[in-house]
Amino acid sequence: MTLPLRAPYPPMEARPVAKIPQGAGWQYEPKWDGFRCLAFKDGARVDLQSKAGEPLGRYFPELVEAVLELGSKRCVLDGEIVVPRGRSISFEDLLLRIHPADSRVRKLAAAQPALYIVFDLLVDERGKDLTGLPLEERRRRLESFAEKHLLGSERFALSPASRALPEAKKWLARAGGALDGVIAKRVDAAYDTGGRDAMQKVKEKRTADCVVGGFRYATAGRIVGSLLLGLYDDAGLLHHVGFTSSLKAPARKALTPKLEALVKPPGFTGKAPGGPSRWSTKRSTEWQPLAPRLVVEVEFDAFTGGRFRHGTRFLRFRPDKLPKQCTLDQVERPVGSLRSVLG
Repeated sequence: MTLPLRAPYPPMEARPVAKIPQGAGWQYEPKWDGFRCLAFKDGARVDLQSKAGEPLGRYFPELVEAVLELGSKRCVLDGEIVVPRGRSISFEDLLLRIHPADSRVRKLAAAQPALYIVFDLLVDERGKDLTGLPLEERRRRLESFAEKHLLGSERFALSPASRALPEAKKWLARAGGALDGVIAKRVDAAYDTGGRDAMQKVKEKRTADCVVGGFRYATAGRIVGSLLLGLYDDAGLLHHVGFTSSLKAPARKALTPKLEALVKPPGFTGKAPGGPSRWSTKRSTEWQPLAPRLVVEVEFDAFTGGRFRHGTRFLRFRPDKLPKQCTLDQVERPVGSLRSVLG
């Protein structure tokens, strides 16, 4: 490539914060629930790069073709790959793209093509490196670039941006559908490649009361390592939805004999650990089933595909809660509209 930036190029990262920063020096953007992606175009060559620096092009052939068809002969874009489903987007459908079979990938790409939501311009159509410019100027040039090359395309969208705090709060309130939170960027900052000083992210933390349907022992020693969490559906089946492992060592030691006294199959009567899942590991079958007696409250940031996206944070036991009160409707959210955010 003859571009001034080459893949793999470390993208600017965000520092997690609890609250949206305020002041005239900040630009706010939606935080999309997808795959971060840098798109490099130099003539007839296109590279799509993940946040970790890995190539993504083979998984999203429709986006490679879309970048090739841009009127600009060269550019480097920063954005997010999402897969629309109905009015919103689906992280589950996005994960299905990471498949070893090209035939499977192309079938999915044709049936449910991805969308590339662009939020920064690192190299313009003249091949000029813009990373040293402040965000305020990069955004102005991105909007001009989008008007000429992106708007009207089914495969591209320009991510909205605002200096207004109420707009940022509105986006944060919509988190759980198409959005994963809010991004705040310093308007006077250059593109901080690989760093976290110019960008912050805020996620809405949520809580749920869950049944402890089982547990796993720690890798070393016969003490509890993680609690397996369950929620009931409308038919009364208890489904495994994730885990929590944030208990402190003294609490684990004290809790172990109490859990061992409750060991009783089946633990989960619906989906259970060890079933078919892309999250399954060798240890997925190494768990102890429990009678549904204990209820815990946990904090989480996302629930997709019938489970918590990441490990949850243990908050407290809830002896005041009946296990049957721990239902899936706690984590179900109205589907946010993708197009209402994009405009």
